Amino acid sequence: MQYIEIHLQQIEQAEKELIYAFLPSFGFSQWEELDTAIKAYALTTDADLEALRQWVNEHNIQMDESILEETNWNASWESNFQPVEIPGKIYVRADFHPAISSVEHDIIITPKMSFGTGHHATTKMMMEAMLEIDFKGKRVLDFGTGTGILAILAEKLGAEHVLAIDNDNWSFENAMENIAMNKATKIKVQLKDDLTNLGSFDIILANINKNILTDHANSLSRLIDTKGGILLSGLLSIDYEDICSIYDPLFGSKIKQYEEQGWIAISFNI
Repeated sequence: MQYIEIHLQQIEQAEKELIYAFLPSFGFSQWEELDTAIKAYALTTDADLEALRQWVNEHNIQMDESILEETNWNASWESNFQPVEIPGKIYVRADFHPAISSVEHDIIITPKMSFGTGHHATTKMMMEAMLEIDFKGKRVLDFGTGTGILAILAEKLGAEHVLAIDNDNWSFENAMENIAMNKATKIKVQLKDDLTNLGSFDIILANINKNILTDHANSLSRLIDTKGGILLSGLLSIDYEDICSIYDPLFGSKIKQYEEQGWIAISFNI
């Protein structure tokens, strides 16, 4: 399995929101934010490089490309991965980092090419929002699970059953590995690219991107219990009005909005 890595350089902060909004349309849904640059990743079979090259040229963005093998990616992550802490609450670490005793929830994530290590603002906001939600005894769907980090946290917060789905084989395998490493027993993982035959849920977690959230809004609404709700992220601040106009009628009014570094998370009816 091969991934394309693109390196967009000399990016101003204001430009980053535009780039994040468009990357998924070219097949790039995983990225790393640097001070003045962005690295983004896509399967070679998913990447629309010709369209992306034209787009970056039109916007005068400098871009380098390279092929990234799985082994190279893992070695890179292992050498740079640092723990993430929500003080007193959550500590996300790799298995080669020691645990700390000052937090309630210790989560081990093997660093691989899967979205969700706690470093990105969207994942961090999702975890912070989840701390304010009652998961005890709830049925939870983690849509686009990535590393499985949110599913693992949902179980730690008391969820009775968690279904974690993703359409990426690498993410599926990584989530399974992380779930086993965290000794989670109430999570089922499925490799799936649609939302059929899943059952009903009290809480849906969806940290993906605007395009996917828009396309699947109606399907997600059919999976939620009448008293349930949804927590969304993977969204830019500029997406707020568009997403609310779609999700308000389906899930009820927004309960709370979180914002960090130009990204937002929104909870509806939970």
